[in-house]
Amino acid sequence: MWYALLDFLFPPQCAACGVPGDGLCAICHPPSAGIDTPFAGTRLYALGNYAGALRVAILALKDGRRDVASALGRRLAALLPCDATLVPVPTTARRRRLRGIDGVVVLAETAASLRGLPLLNALEQVAGDAQRGRDRRARLAAQHRFRCVEPAVRGRRIVLVDDVCTTGATLRDAMRALRGSGASIEAAAVAALTPAG
Repeated sequence: MWYALLDFLFPPQCAACGVPGDGLCAICHPPSAGIDTPFAGTRLYALGNYAGALRVAILALKDGRRDVASALGRRLAALLPCDATLVPVPTTARRRRLRGIDGVVVLAETAASLRGLPLLNALEQVAGDAQRGRDRRARLAAQHRFRCVEPAVRGRRIVLVDDVCTTGATLRDAMRALRGSGASIEAAAVAALTPAG
């Protein structure tokens, strides 16, 4: 109800061009087959490279734009395996308070709903801050930032969901926490992949 009211007062509009109707319009970022690449002993699915309209949309998601998170989630849904549980990579509590939402959670909820897949908010950040602003070496060195807080991951096939994969350090760290709790990582799915990712 609350989000319907917000959509009425502030209708969704493309983050890239501002046209009303969707958080990322088909003209700015046409639907595509996406990217499917090996990653950390599994697969990584992405809508595209972190550039152009997709980059603008990710930045809007990071600023708390729920309409953009939903638009990216709808697109990501088409790339996901059909028999796995989605687990979003959570942002820090500080960023969640500043933005009003966790955009990755909204993205994952949208994709899970469209595909009829289960979703578990199984991770929490326990140490450090976001990777934003760190150089490549510092990103890769960051470890043990996540803890699995959901015992129901044991024995499940998991697709980890995040907004951007830059070095892959965040995804690997989250995978480590989930595997340590008995989950099997089926794949990772992100809205965008940087060339270095």
